[in-house]
Amino acid sequence: MNAHRILVVDDENLISWSLSVMLTKAGYVVETASSGAEALQKFKEFRPELIMLDLNLPDAFGLDLLETMKGHDDNLPILIITAGTQAELAVKAFRLGADQFFGKPFNMESIKNAVARALEEKQANHDVDCIGNERRATVDHDSLIGNSSKMVEVSKLIHVCASTDAKTVLITGESGTGKELVARAIHEHSARATGPFVEINCAAIPENLIENELFGHEKGAFTDASKKQKGIFELADGGTVFLDEIGDMPFTMQTKLLKVMETKRFRRLGGEGDVETDVRIVAATNQDLPRMVAEGKFRGDLYYRLNMMNIRLPSLRERIEDVPSLVAYFIDRLNAEYGRQVERASDEALEAMLRYDWPGNVRELRNAVERAMMMEKGKVLTRFSLQKEPARVDTAPEPAADTPPLAADSSRLFAGFQLPPGGVSFEDVEKQLIALALEKANGNQSKAAKSLKMSRDTLRYRMKKFGFTETECDNQKELREKLLRVAESSNPTIMKWIAC
Repeated sequence: MNAHRILVVDDENLISWSLSVMLTKAGYVVETASSGAEALQKFKEFRPELIMLDLNLPDAFGLDLLETMKGHDDNLPILIITAGTQAELAVKAFRLGADQFFGKPFNMESIKNAVARALEEKQANHDVDCIGNERRATVDHDSLIGNSSKMVEVSKLIHVCASTDAKTVLITGESGTGKELVARAIHEHSARATGPFVEINCAAIPENLIENELFGHEKGAFTDASKKQKGIFELADGGTVFLDEIGDMPFTMQTKLLKVMETKRFRRLGGEGDVETDVRIVAATNQDLPRMVAEGKFRGDLYYRLNMMNIRLPSLRERIEDVPSLVAYFIDRLNAEYGRQVERASDEALEAMLRYDWPGNVRELRNAVERAMMMEKGKVLTRFSLQKEPARVDTAPEPAADTPPLAADSSRLFAGFQLPPGGVSFEDVEKQLIALALEKANGNQSKAAKSLKMSRDTLRYRMKKFGFTETECDNQKELREKLLRVAESSNPTIMKWIAC
């Protein structure tokens, strides 16, 4: 049996008694308090390991008590219970450090499970000697991995939306930040988890078909309507509808969507009566909806309705400190997927990834790690394997010459080069570029590496790859002559291009 001490703070005697009985049967030592003053007194004397706190007390506001108690013990789990489930209160509670938020009436089994999880997490944090009040995101999906403050905030908002059953949630963020994963996390952590999760990409459905996808049709509604078909809103009844790329929804369709949100009713194409639906609507976009509203491209009333709860996902460059944990996570997943035994990324590779701005966000990082694991034969991912990233051609600033995170944009360098009819060997190009760099550097490997925008270790790796090792050469002159002989024996078309 557990011997954890729990303090229940609630001025409603029936609720306080019910929770006390349930938790005592579960093996906990329970004390109760019916006022803020009594709660603070027992907080000092009883020294609880977990507190269940009502927000509405006769002599105190629960959020003030929450802040006071967290000020004394930041690692103390506090579960909020309240008759109101306003999203604004829940957000404030989580920002002050609350671990869960339950609206009355609540399910006793859910409370018991939440108490057990909170105490287990506290014990786990103690075992690994967690520092300060940094908390790991609990939703183990790709893009949501990370301990940065921005991801902790995202995790808290996910719990707010899930626990309050917010009927509309808007998720914003750049492509590749994991908006769909957040939508699924909200669904999976809510009371709707047993219901369906149905998604639609508003940008992928032609304008003349999207109404049918959303609302369905009756038999005979149009030429090919041989039978009745349910739409997404009907299929998702009791669950969640995820409207991805909401910014691309046709303007006329936005009006009909707003009506469904307001009335919880819709009509199938060709139908004569309305159909009721109970769904949570989660919408996502990488577009600037306020700007679209100002330009008349998106309905303002729909935007404000969707934006009741907003979760903004930070780009990877805004939480770059999460890159090492993401890389470790992807290595573990891809090892299982491909049957590999890669242990880690080298320090040099991680430094390179931390310097890169990742315009494709977590999706790009995962692709880079996957590609590196395919190329790397050893158990440690090197910077060389990451440098196979295709050159980027965008408006981002060009990386510094001496510390390129991945391959730099070399479009201008190749502008005048035409592939010969017979093709060329990529290894020949590499050999001759190395030879040329060493020739211009008079055999100085550090200078040659800098001119090729790579580290000295990478240059030595490639020299060894092509059969040029320092031990084979007695001095720099012999090394230089050997490299030049390789260059002269290679494809003359490439040599001519390099000379230009």
